[in-house]
Amino acid sequence: MQPTELPKDLAARRIDRPVPLRERVYQAMQDLIISRRLAPGQHLVESELAEILGVSRQPVREALQWLNNEGWVDLRPGYGAFVHAPTHEEADQLLAVRTLLEAEAARLAALNTDGAGVARLRELWQQGIDALDSDDIDGMVAANAALHRCVTELSGNKVLLDFATQVDRRVQWYYTPVARQRGKRSWAEHEKLIDAIEKGDAPLAERIMREHTERTRQSYLEQRDKEGEAAEQPQVLALSRRRRRN
Repeated sequence: MQPTELPKDLAARRIDRPVPLRERVYQAMQDLIISRRLAPGQHLVESELAEILGVSRQPVREALQWLNNEGWVDLRPGYGAFVHAPTHEEADQLLAVRTLLEAEAARLAALNTDGAGVARLRELWQQGIDALDSDDIDGMVAANAALHRCVTELSGNKVLLDFATQVDRRVQWYYTPVARQRGKRSWAEHEKLIDAIEKGDAPLAERIMREHTERTRQSYLEQRDKEGEAAEQPQVLALSRRRRRN
């Protein structure tokens, strides 16, 4: 039996569907979380978010549920919604996986990239340098994510790209608090990586990327430890005062 052909005018019947409001609200709130404008642990009040975003409370409520399902927000019965505060273990595991993925991506990119690909990497590198010079944290984070994604795209491995895409937004979340700290060193490492890819030196590109992502991972974990110590210090002082009074 011969398969029935689809009508030739079928493409003209496609329905143009605008992005649902819930999805736009979700994306806006995710961006606020990644940029740390909504800080880990921050209480999220539906009415306040609705006013900030210029929408009703219903799409905000739906977006919060979606963000909760994906681990960006914690919904606590009786208390409300809070920005998820990633644990030390969560961050360590995800950034370790990122190192494995991107080291392989860099190796493959060095084997497959042409002049146009290298030119694109250098363009993104310059965007990062410009953001660094103007102390534009959002610009640095965006350029860093774009450069790493470009390396993965140049690897030519679509499965690898799919996996990297799944962790990309969360990596940006972890990178934001250390973007200024990593600063010039990070972009110097990027430049060395691009040079290795341009030369087609796969082992060197893999090693540079592995070391680069490991440094970012360590910087984030060290920053988390410092923040934890700072948060504990007032509690220690308060306890000490109570003991003296007693």
